[in-house]
Amino acid sequence: MSHAYPEITAEHAAFFAENGYLIVENALSPTELEELRLETTRICRGERGTDIRNYEPPPANATEAEVLHNYLCIHFPHKLSPIMERHLAHPTMVDVLTQIIGPNVKCMQSMLFIKSSGKPGQAWHQDEWAIPTRDRSLTGGWIALDDATVENGCLWVIPGSHKRGIIWPFGQQNDPRFDCGTESFGFPYQDEDAIPVEVKAGAIVFFNGYLLHRSLPNYAQSGYRRVLVNHYMSAESLLPWRRPKEGEGMAVTDYRDIVMIAGEDPYAWKGLEDLARPYLRPSGEGGCDDGTRPKDPEPRSKVVGGVR
Repeated sequence: MSHAYPEITAEHAAFFAENGYLIVENALSPTELEELRLETTRICRGERGTDIRNYEPPPANATEAEVLHNYLCIHFPHKLSPIMERHLAHPTMVDVLTQIIGPNVKCMQSMLFIKSSGKPGQAWHQDEWAIPTRDRSLTGGWIALDDATVENGCLWVIPGSHKRGIIWPFGQQNDPRFDCGTESFGFPYQDEDAIPVEVKAGAIVFFNGYLLHRSLPNYAQSGYRRVLVNHYMSAESLLPWRRPKEGEGMAVTDYRDIVMIAGEDPYAWKGLEDLARPYLRPSGEGGCDDGTRPKDPEPRSKVVGGVR
């Protein structure tokens, strides 16, 4: 039986503009969900290649549960898996993004989260801090491969926190609830302003690049909160996601390891580059000795120049 994809309307776009996020339930079919879950396990087993920085293949006789428990986040899985690359342009993804971004949309990143029971969450942050789109078009498309609940570490968002378009101060954090990423702070909101984004498997959550969001650990006794997150932006905008080449000004610096998922690429004449390589992000459970989080961090006021 074919899957009836949700109808995306102007009301969806208006909700996103006002709140900075949008939930689209039943975006994926059961067949698509199962395909992505199986592919997640294949990637973690190394069946899609082992050229993943920080990755250590599991024993050949490891169970699926043992395999999945080893990993928290793999960046750029679409570089490993044609299936995950194909889902960058999932029909519901395209329908929503062309309404909230515009007719020409490109993708520059994918992230595969496998938050097993006991794994940490991610502290308050804004995606625009890491991916500078300049035109405020950055949008995440968060595909739930399992039911996401408060217990197993769903997203939490602060509705409307994207509106001013400010990138808030950020610094290293040493909270054991979170992975090795940095934390935003100094914003005029409280934790009590946040709401949990609980969704069923097959939903897609869209969120603006300036929206403050986080997730807490998976406190469930068993199971996973698997998610495929892709990041998109307007193809009209240049992406300075690398240092300028010699003789090149910052104003024209443009990251060209992209996948067009809708419309036309105005900069197709530049060609494409194969720059990104998959890597496993440290979870922080055994400490963050790669420099992403100091063991004894300085006060945040020193880390970010005195701004609190």
